[in-house]
Amino acid sequence: MTSILTGDIINSRKNDDNFWLKTLKETLDTFGESPKYWQIYRGDSFQVEIKNCESAFYAALKLKSYLKSTENIDVRIGIGIGKKEFNVDKITESNGEAFINSGFAFDNYLKKQTIAIKTPWQELDDEFNIAFDLALLTMDSWTKNSAEVFKLSLASENRTQKEIAAILGITQGSVSERYKRAGFESIIKLEKRFRKLILQKINN
Repeated sequence: MTSILTGDIINSRKNDDNFWLKTLKETLDTFGESPKYWQIYRGDSFQVEIKNCESAFYAALKLKSYLKSTENIDVRIGIGIGKKEFNVDKITESNGEAFINSGFAFDNYLKKQTIAIKTPWQELDDEFNIAFDLALLTMDSWTKNSAEVFKLSLASENRTQKEIAAILGITQGSVSERYKRAGFESIIKLEKRFRKLILQKINN
């Protein structure tokens, strides 16, 4: 089992590529080497493989927070989980259930929300897509400041609000307010539940 994220940049043509392409490439690089594990195609679309399926939503959060903290840019991501039946040196030439599911989520669910999932388990799809829809009410409205504190927290789980305040040159109270506006605690609870339920399905 593996997970595939298919995504594209929202309103990319309204923004200079230099403002977001570098951030996208640097973020994708944290998941593995290109072109085996990720590729950008058609200028503003991408695919990335996250081998540990339970980390797929974490990867989507990382991409969204990193991009929204850089410029006024957002991303749509279809998460697919399943088998990888044909493995080659370029991810865009591989195929299998995970790729089909990712494409299905991207083509069918992202008309209503900016992160969606398709797995072999319909009951999980139903639960997570509703949960994502609710979480995105906050995430889609992240300002650059809100996305930035989310990004810094994801980059190091043990990083304290005091340390983030020092990095950003603001007060700890300001960091706390940004955490609240970003919905950090609730979204991380959802990420942990995602991780738990996916692992349960894989291990059963």
